[in-house]
Parts: sequence; structure tokens; C-alpha cells
Amino acid sequence: MTSRIWVKLFMTTLLIGGITSAIVGFVINWNEYVHFFTDFRIINILSALFWFILWGLLYSVVSQMGFFAYLTVHRFGLGIFKSVSLWNGVQVVLILFVLFDLVYLRYETFAKSGESLLPYIGLAALLLIPALATAWYKAKLTNGEAFIPALFFMIVVTVIEWFPVLRVNEPSWIYLMLFSLLTCNAYQILILHKLNMQSQQHRQSKQISNNKITKSPKKINKKTVQ
Repeated sequence: MTSRIWVKLFMTTLLIGGITSAIVGFVINWNEYVHFFTDFRIINILSALFWFILWGLLYSVVSQMGFFAYLTVHRFGLGIFKSVSLWNGVQVVLILFVLFDLVYLRYETFAKSGESLLPYIGLAALLLIPALATAWYKAKLTNGEAFIPALFFMIVVTVIEWFPVLRVNEPSWIYLMLFSLLTCNAYQILILHKLNMQSQQHRQSKQISNNKITKSPKKINKKTVQ
């Protein structure tokens, strides 16, 4: 990926993270901020909006760090296992392990006596469903082999990025960060192949222009000799 394309990806993902966090922040905390809108308290609305956007930008940076870390891990995985099917199998095992831990460990850590397991399963489903949809669409855009890597990224990497808030177990922060990460991660994984194509085209056009520049003096010299 060229530096120009990377900067474009970085800025676009920042924008997506900020917008998503602003929308989700007001939705999940509507009871807390509704009186700002009913009383037309513009200053308070703008300050809350700025606060949510700021967190969205932070979550976007975390998402991009996880994205490029996964691209590195994915290359290492292919190099170590020497087989796409074997590496995909390892990723499937890790996906199942992370989903199980997301439910079981959180239930064991935070559940009160007699509390149902369903809310913890529901949170995992809230991660799994968008991840499956994103992986399916990624495979549709590219090829079937992209399904498992995209699913791994959307589940395992998202949980790793999400972990600091999961430890706190504050529902509003959990949902705010989850939706921001899912949106940023989904955008990056779905746009990756297009950006790679643009980078390749940019390199090819640059190489062609460089070849023309290096060949032009030879033509001039030949005419001069004649």
C-alpha cells in the first residue's frame, strides 16, 4: 500500500469512527442527554458531541493498529503453516476459543448469584452477527478464501481491541466501543482489496512515467548525433 493510499485510509477511518461514536453515544445514553435537546441547550449538545467524536477518533486509531497488526500476523501464519487451509483451520479454532471465553469468562467474572447466561451470550451474538455479515460480503467481493481471515479479524482482533473496556464492564462504554470498532474494522477489511488495486495501479503508472523520462534523453541524443 502506497503512503498516499494509507493516508487516505487513515483519514477516512478516523471520520467513520468519529461519526459512529457520536451517533451511538447519543443513542445508548439518550436518557442522559435528552433534556439537552428538549431545552435546546446547544452548548451542552456540542460539548457532548465533541466528547463522543474524540472517543471515536481514539477507537479508530486502536482499530487501525489492530488492522495492520493482523495483516502482519496473517502473513506470518501463511508462512509458518505453508497452507491456506491449515492456517484457516487454526483461525477457526481461535475464533471458537475467543467466543467461548467472551461468554464464559465474563459470566464467571461479573455474573451475580442466580444471574442468567443469556445477556453474556447476547453480547457475543452482537459481535458474531456483524462479523459473519462482513466476512460473507468480503468473500462475495473477492473470493471464498477471504471468509475465514475476515471473520477472524472481525472477531478475534476486535475482542483484543475491545478488551480494556470489557474488563471495566460498564455497559455504555462496552457498546460505544464495540460499535465503533466493528464499523471501523468492517470498513477496513472490505476496502482493503480496492486499496491494494489502487496502489498497484499507482505504482505501475509511476513506473511507466519513469521509464518515459529515462528513455527520452536517448532519443534526443540520437537526433543530435544525426
